[in-house]
Amino acid sequence: MSAKLFFQAIGKFLAGLVLIGLLLFLPAGSLGYWNAWLFIGVLFIPMFIAGIVMMFLNPELLKKRLNAKEEEKEQKAVVALSGLMFIAAFVVAGLNFRFSWIVTPDWLVYAGAVVSLLAYAMYAEVLRENTYLSRTIEVQEGQKVIDTGLYGVVRHPMYSATLFLFLSMGVVLGSPISVAITLLYIPIIAVRMRNEEKVLEKDLEGYAEYKKRVKNKVIPFIW
Repeated sequence: MSAKLFFQAIGKFLAGLVLIGLLLFLPAGSLGYWNAWLFIGVLFIPMFIAGIVMMFLNPELLKKRLNAKEEEKEQKAVVALSGLMFIAAFVVAGLNFRFSWIVTPDWLVYAGAVVSLLAYAMYAEVLRENTYLSRTIEVQEGQKVIDTGLYGVVRHPMYSATLFLFLSMGVVLGSPISVAITLLYIPIIAVRMRNEEKVLEKDLEGYAEYKKRVKNKVIPFIW
């Protein structure tokens, strides 16, 4: 672990925390938006723990996750659309709280928080199984096909985890409208996976055979 990596990780963590706080509390017009505090805790506490673990056990993986810059033109558009989707979902959630458009029952909010934590646990398992994971679409030197564990069930378990995490965000924030907005993540990752698999089939030995063995991309028997 280097001091540069440490400060880079802490800097990005704090920047993300401040940005999401602004996107939620400013539209809400109040720091009393308790769903936002719950969401921030559910999102950032596991993120902080995962970052600390990677920093000490696998700093190279953390470095790859932090230094993400898409080279594929199609993927740059996907990242931009994802960013717009999140901004819209957060702002609408804050406005929903301010104007009480739709009130979500507390039990559903807590259920959404449980789903978010389970999604994080799944994400952590994916990171443990696949040390080649990068936030960008690329084939790294020495990379091999991973076909055990979650990768023996679906081809893209990382997207499975993020799908459940993102779709539960609006529930935790108490905003059904935000849930509807985050449904846009489904076609967004569909495009991303299509492009990613083209790259993997072309550059990663054995991936074409792996696709034949593991039929589903994200959800067993469904997708």
